[in-house]
Amino acid sequence: MGRSLGWRFRYALRRAIRSFVATAVSSRWVTPSVLAALIVLVTVGAIEWAPQFMPPSSLTVALIATGLLARWRAAVFLCMFAVAGLIVDVAVLGIHEVRIGAMVAVVVTGAFALVLAYTREQVGAPGLRGEHMLLELRGRLSAQGSFPHLPAGWECESTVSPAGTGVFGGDFVVALVRGHSLEMVLIDVSGKGIDAGTRALLLSGAFGGLLGAVPPGEFLRKANDYLIRQAWDEGFATAVHVTVDLESGDYVVETAGHPPVIHYDAGAGVWRVSKGSGVALGLLPTASYTPERGTLRRGDALLLYTDGLVEEPGRDLSVGIDRLMGAAEKLVSHGFRGGSDLLLERVAQTANDDRALVFLWRT
Repeated sequence: MGRSLGWRFRYALRRAIRSFVATAVSSRWVTPSVLAALIVLVTVGAIEWAPQFMPPSSLTVALIATGLLARWRAAVFLCMFAVAGLIVDVAVLGIHEVRIGAMVAVVVTGAFALVLAYTREQVGAPGLRGEHMLLELRGRLSAQGSFPHLPAGWECESTVSPAGTGVFGGDFVVALVRGHSLEMVLIDVSGKGIDAGTRALLLSGAFGGLLGAVPPGEFLRKANDYLIRQAWDEGFATAVHVTVDLESGDYVVETAGHPPVIHYDAGAGVWRVSKGSGVALGLLPTASYTPERGTLRRGDALLLYTDGLVEEPGRDLSVGIDRLMGAAEKLVSHGFRGGSDLLLERVAQTANDDRALVFLWRT
């Protein structure tokens, strides 16, 4: 009878251990289990190895990881668990060994971890999923802005640089080749940096689907209708839409509140500024846009840009455009390849606004 009870006890204990391990390694509980083990390690280490080697303030490391990795309910439990560990250290070591500053640091870090975990839970991206999502969105935005393959005799470059040191901005470009025509649009969403980046991510997908789905002459009007329907508080955007016939070189430019396109005429050796104008997208429900036509011959180039390259506080926009053309003129003798990056560095290297530039030329 005793052996039977002993066997049953060992069997139940093994099942409990296996169940605990299986639960701990699951996707939902593995992180809280590891963090709880870390809290226990720090708590016991502060007692066994003296505070100078592993002080109770080391609990802040586990709490920071809790805020970044754990879900809201698990974060609440882990923060309470860390406070309990701190109380155990104080009870065993004494208040003279565990300093007041260390206790305050643990409590403040725990509160910060709870706020961080709760915020991530509210946006539906607990743990590091939010960062992965943003990285994927940034990658999609960059991929959508890459230019399609152009036929021989044509080259194009684009450079987009967000304000400051951020990775998200309100400037983006979308382009496609349909038949023997290149269609591209450069957009500057109101605002700058990450504040405009969220709207730019939405509009890049919408405009990418719109480009090629409607006739070129209807693009800006349809884009304006889309922004009007969004009813954003700061829902306007400037845009320049260009369609180029890759066989003849004929092009059509439509502008919506955007800085004018610059055309380099290789035959005359001069840079000309387009005269197209139009109301920015999202301001008037019945806006209209007047097209401007031209032809790109061998050696000619088109330069599209956002106001971040040419706008300066207290100065007329034409001053910045002249400076941009002066920098572009220096590229003529060496060729335009690599020119988009060079112009960004020379004209607006330290600008506090989002910047984007598109260079299209015939070789």
